[in-house]
Amino acid sequence: MPTLLRIDSSARVAGSHTKRIADAAEAAWCNAHQDGVVVPRHIGTHPVPALTQDAVSGFFTAAADRTLAQRSAVKLSDILIAEVREADTLLLTAPIYYFSVPGTLKCWIDQVTRVGETFAFEGGDFRGLLREKRAVAICAYGGDGYLPGGAFAEANFLDPYLRFILKFIGIEDVRIVSVEATGGPQVAERVDTAISYATAAMTAESWSDAA
Repeated sequence: MPTLLRIDSSARVAGSHTKRIADAAEAAWCNAHQDGVVVPRHIGTHPVPALTQDAVSGFFTAAADRTLAQRSAVKLSDILIAEVREADTLLLTAPIYYFSVPGTLKCWIDQVTRVGETFAFEGGDFRGLLREKRAVAICAYGGDGYLPGGAFAEANFLDPYLRFILKFIGIEDVRIVSVEATGGPQVAERVDTAISYATAAMTAESWSDAA
């Protein structure tokens, strides 16, 4: 059955603009996939731990040869990767924190980006292993001018990074929905516009279009 994996990374629960947009996007996906399943993971309120020495060494040790500490450290990564593998569509929410992704989201990315599991290195080249998946990333910027052509575009390491890392692990169909100036006036209008884009991006028909 169709599966949507939703990853929320905002530290805010009340008043989160990315959450409000993602809620609408999720509802649109559910409406388009009546038999679908949503797997939620709120890493903003329940953070994924940063990588440890045991986790990193365990990633590069054969499963049968791992120590007890390595097996314990790798277990969460295996669970998170399984969630991504089982999903047809990823819905990520990411407010910009000091020009890039929230630390909680970076920790999740570190846990799911693993050689031999989500990407391969062969013949001097990298190859993503998570094919035939789709992703929508909801990105929010407190200020204005972060998007291409804006006065502060060079400081935007949020959506370019998300687009790159998702494609690095094999997800080619990536759609970014952005809302700027969430800390300024007319924020409700800007969020409503982003909701319209996000709900359109999540309908079944829209995926036949070019990303």
